[in-house]
Amino acid sequence: MSRLTGARHKTVPIFIPHMGCPHRCVFCDQCAISGHGEFDISCVQAEIETALATLAPDAEVEIAYFGGSFTAIDRSLMLALLRLAQTYVDAGQVSGIRFSTRPDAVSEDVLDALTPFTVSAIELGLQSMDDGVLAACRRGHTAAEARDACRRIVSRGYTLVGQMMLGLPASDADKEMATAREICDLGARAMRIYPTVVFDGTALAAMMRAGSYTPIDNAEAARRCAPILALLEERDVGLLRVGLCASETLSSSRVVGGANHPALGELCYGALFLARMEALLDGCVSTEGRVACFDIPRGKQSQALGQRRTNVRALIEHYGVSEVRVRECDTLTGTQLKLTII
Repeated sequence: MSRLTGARHKTVPIFIPHMGCPHRCVFCDQCAISGHGEFDISCVQAEIETALATLAPDAEVEIAYFGGSFTAIDRSLMLALLRLAQTYVDAGQVSGIRFSTRPDAVSEDVLDALTPFTVSAIELGLQSMDDGVLAACRRGHTAAEARDACRRIVSRGYTLVGQMMLGLPASDADKEMATAREICDLGARAMRIYPTVVFDGTALAAMMRAGSYTPIDNAEAARRCAPILALLEERDVGLLRVGLCASETLSSSRVVGGANHPALGELCYGALFLARMEALLDGCVSTEGRVACFDIPRGKQSQALGQRRTNVRALIEHYGVSEVRVRECDTLTGTQLKLTII
């Protein structure tokens, strides 16, 4: 089973943009997202070798095939890529192989084909567990198929990583929270959360320009993501990432809308800390003119204060406190807080 997170855990990503996908979802432009163009298998070994040369000798490394639907590509190509990655596992250079794929490309036959290889994690592009949202996004599969795929993966002993999106057409905060809960219930050990970015040339961009779709911005993404982060913490499900990986394309003119910020995860955690600070202050009889002192977990000061101290300003404005102080505390973990009013 994959460790999934930690300072020593590293991934060697190999991007296979759109490969295996039976059609294109309204939001998708994998070439823009990954910063890679056409896939060339002859370059894969060199990519792996180059990446491995940059990693510390004691790193726990996985080779990861991302960007397409790995188990839906031509079977001979899938097996060739697995064999190549397995040589590095057998040589002791990497600990395992992971890949991303679609729920409707996880049959028992596919899972049988994976048996000879050290597959440590399967990342499933679920996006939503709501059939209305899936239909609006032209995903081409149902929520029932997604549930079946999750159960198959878990029953075979693979680590399940759920990928979900925020701000999709026909979605809302309640549907997104329900999706996150169900992914946890189905046995995911980690999650990636992707607030929707609108790329020029996609069907979603056309919908936005026609007025049939309104993207969420960074602030709304943070507000909707915060309770999901709290859920993951409560359920001991790891968070691998919030938002797309930074690439040159993400800051280019191809991005025409949506939640797109280089520190989107920090914004989301900032929103979660603010909500928890507000909940503690709501329980106080009097805050006007007093000092709010929060004990916070070590290393969480920037998240607790908010980017550019936005949380501090919000608390002063809403609760009338004269000052907000934070103090790092070794006995607190995650997003735990303690409040003292002086």
